Amino acid sequence: MNIAVIFAGGIGARMYSGEIPKQFLRMHQKPIIIYTLEVFDAHPEIDAIVIACKEEWIEYLKNLIYKFRIDKVKKIVPGGATGQMSIYRGLIAAREVSGQENAIVLIHDGVRPLIDNRLISDNIASVKRNGTAITTAAVTETILVIEDDRTIDYVPDRACSRVAKAPQSFWLDEILEVHQKAQEEGIFDCIDCCTMMKHYGHSLFLVDGPSENIKITTPDDFFTMRALLDARENVQIYMGDMR
Repeated sequence: MNIAVIFAGGIGARMYSGEIPKQFLRMHQKPIIIYTLEVFDAHPEIDAIVIACKEEWIEYLKNLIYKFRIDKVKKIVPGGATGQMSIYRGLIAAREVSGQENAIVLIHDGVRPLIDNRLISDNIASVKRNGTAITTAAVTETILVIEDDRTIDYVPDRACSRVAKAPQSFWLDEILEVHQKAQEEGIFDCIDCCTMMKHYGHSLFLVDGPSENIKITTPDDFFTMRALLDARENVQIYMGDMR
């Protein structure tokens, strides 16, 4: 069983979107999170979707899921106090959905809508083959590791560097065990699951994703998403004219 665990508990402080969380901002009359859910919902290898959402927005999300006919959503649970705890609540919900079956979980940001079918399939295949899948992108600028605000410690080789993105995918039993270990040690705000898995000694395997797999965090990201969607639409129109 393959389950998408979508976390949508952020408030979008860097988006300056007022009272509306960034995942519910509309792009061409459709909320950002619906673009994300539609890709997973339509993918033939995804069996179920669970979502961790800001508690006060759960009913609103349920109405959106009904309106846009997202059929694979099996559970929506309240998010936690941190991103880590929101994901953990989503993983617990995934365990309830999978029952006794040890599912593969694809952990993904609700505000990372520009994924594609191939990336989802590659994540699932990597977990089956290697045990993990961390979506990455090539580094296009020089990375600096600093000691303090003004001192550079060292410059890593760009060819050996990647940016971690999402989905980050694992066997459900293994990622749940790691989350529980972290909480036992008083860790409740780890930056992401791949950091946590590495901390506890798991090997991580990368899956390169499309360059447009951006996280919608700032107004610049929002306008980039709109430009990419418009470009896709224009390609379809012009290719249709050519046919």
